[in-house]
Amino acid sequence: MSGWLPTAPCTPRACLDPARRAGAAPRAVARLTAVLLLLLAGIALAPFGGHLPARWVRAWSRSIVRAAGLRVRITGAAADTGGLLLVANHVSWLDIPLLAAVRPARMLAKKEIRDWPLAGPLAQRGGALFIDRDRLRALPGTVARLTDALRSGAAVGVFPEGSTWCGRAQGRFRRAAFQAALDAGVPVQPVRIRYRLGDGPATTLPAFLGDDTLLTSVWRVVTARDLVAEADIRPTIPPGAHRSRRALAEAAQRAVTGGAATNRAPGEDTSARPGPHRQPVAPPTTRHPRRRGAREAA
Repeated sequence: MSGWLPTAPCTPRACLDPARRAGAAPRAVARLTAVLLLLLAGIALAPFGGHLPARWVRAWSRSIVRAAGLRVRITGAAADTGGLLLVANHVSWLDIPLLAAVRPARMLAKKEIRDWPLAGPLAQRGGALFIDRDRLRALPGTVARLTDALRSGAAVGVFPEGSTWCGRAQGRFRRAAFQAALDAGVPVQPVRIRYRLGDGPATTLPAFLGDDTLLTSVWRVVTARDLVAEADIRPTIPPGAHRSRRALAEAAQRAVTGGAATNRAPGEDTSARPGPHRQPVAPPTTRHPRRRGAREAA
């Protein structure tokens, strides 16, 4: 494990809300089947993605979230054309289709996702940009590929926290992807992602954390009731508004979180730790940093 890799203190035991009013198993199985069928359709159509209307891709992405049993609320709008860096906080595996429902984009993902069933082939065929998080010296090459994609007029989606958090706590935005936006001279579009129980408070139930397996997280979602996925599109940060990647990352984070990151999980006692972020737990989305494939994206 490399010391520079982002981690988060969020864990299922400490952070996840208890499930309530769980749906019947047949309904959950139907939801899971619908999600799988939509993913298979996406894999089949991915090679033609560049020729499909953006509204079709957005509708398909929104359908995945709905098929899992969630209502979708998207407020605001992103530019339909031109290079754009989409950045959002990272809570769940649902964040990816939810962000694509804002604007279809090439996602930056950890290279391990290539080996995931269904998600791996879909990511590769959809033009995902992969990062080797175990090799710091490979980072400049990744930034260069991001820059080329942005200059070509593509939207690129990034979760700059580099790891999933529960949604009540957030991590600091890493700066590398923002350098690509500066180099390409494109705007940054912050998006705040949040999950709620009906019209009530935010919930951590859809979060993909800690030692959770993907199947466990998916099943928790499809058996839940009254879940709502929200994507709040914040004002675009235009090119030239900030001269350094640090300032740009901080501005994007303020737009997403409304302030500085807390860097601690709800209820977590950090008084005995020498630093705010050293407990080895890990996106996109968190488990122990690098055991069994931490869910993180640069």
